[in-house]
Amino acid sequence: MYNVYRATDLTFSGEYELQEARSFARKLLDKTLSLGIRGDNHELSLPWIARLDHLDHRMWIEQQYKNNTLWTGKASFYRLSCFHDEGLMQLAVKNYELRQAIFKSELEELKRWCKDWGLADMGFGREKTTYCYFAVAASSSLPHDSAVRTIVAKSAILVTVADDFFDTKGSLDELESLTEAVGRWNGKGLSSHSKTIFDALDNLVSDMTEKHLHQQGSDITNDLQDIWYETFASWLVETKWSRIGYIPSMHEYLDTGMISIATHTLVLPASCFLNPNLPKCKLKPSQYETITKLLMVIARLLNDIQSHQKEQEEGKFNFVSLYLKENPGADTEDSISYMTDIMDEKKKGLLEHALMDGLDDLPKPCKHLHLSCFKVFQMFFNSGNRFDSNTELVHDINKAIYIPLEVQTSKPLKPLPPHAGPKKANSTMNTHFDQLYKPR
Repeated sequence: MYNVYRATDLTFSGEYELQEARSFARKLLDKTLSLGIRGDNHELSLPWIARLDHLDHRMWIEQQYKNNTLWTGKASFYRLSCFHDEGLMQLAVKNYELRQAIFKSELEELKRWCKDWGLADMGFGREKTTYCYFAVAASSSLPHDSAVRTIVAKSAILVTVADDFFDTKGSLDELESLTEAVGRWNGKGLSSHSKTIFDALDNLVSDMTEKHLHQQGSDITNDLQDIWYETFASWLVETKWSRIGYIPSMHEYLDTGMISIATHTLVLPASCFLNPNLPKCKLKPSQYETITKLLMVIARLLNDIQSHQKEQEEGKFNFVSLYLKENPGADTEDSISYMTDIMDEKKKGLLEHALMDGLDDLPKPCKHLHLSCFKVFQMFFNSGNRFDSNTELVHDINKAIYIPLEVQTSKPLKPLPPHAGPKKANSTMNTHFDQLYKPR
């Protein structure tokens, strides 16, 4: 039943039998745990879609070394075939430890970039440099390239700082001037925080376009500038709505909100540096693929469900409150239930597009980056607003980047021998790993 429940994490649209199986398995597992029968509730309390791959790898490594088989169902062919493979476990440990070393180095470089461009000491809003890097680094074993992680992390930091500037600090004149500057891509006349944000953004986009021109031979300058302008313009629209007291319809709000959440601003430019890379034409707003639009909508709804109380206290509206306005007889639970139903259906569509071939024209690594971003937003907003908390993610960040693995073996870990047979394959994997993860 546990494995049935795990399998239904990957339910596509229209697979009603799987939905029934998930409900049945969940009820049985909850009853089993309530009776005090020893079991693993990890999947029940935190579904796969809200977990980060890097931390999942750590959990499985440490459980294997502790020989902690919690469910009989876990004794699948995979676990039986790998459980006593010392070479494979050594490789898994080395993999994790080397990734930690790379993550530390990249995070320190990212912090230097934020400090050099003035983003670390803005004096307002949320300082989320470590959160942003942790999210992209820990969300997937792909992409391997440090440049992609760095692009997504820098973009996420800029999105957070600029969004906070629009929400809390900037005057309407400042925000209009900044948005106009991004539109013409010229920071002349900007000052203070507006100039800091524009200069850092210009540095990021210039660095990306230079790299892409060198690697791919095409100029994506205008395309990246257009994506960022689209995002800034959506923030300005929402700010004007809030400050003049205009209440949009749910449809009008979502059209703007799916842009202002800025997930496309993170994944599309970074996808230009994957292998194979995103075609230049896919950077155009009119050319966004279905998976990109699904990601944008899901992220907005996830954010709104967990942020509606805070925003209500601040006198702001989001999809939860707009639903209540358009449905006077409903309460907050009805609104959240309505949004959850929408999200559940769109999640199935996103998973189908991310994991099945032939549904869109995006390269597979690009679809996987969309999936990683989806998982990050699920992690941040699964049962609360973890992104806005200053403490919620500290332990996970430390485990992902700083705390050594908790493994105890009867024998010290040793280099993998280059012998024939299965052990030779492990040695080949080891060599491939060193080439793949060699710091740049």
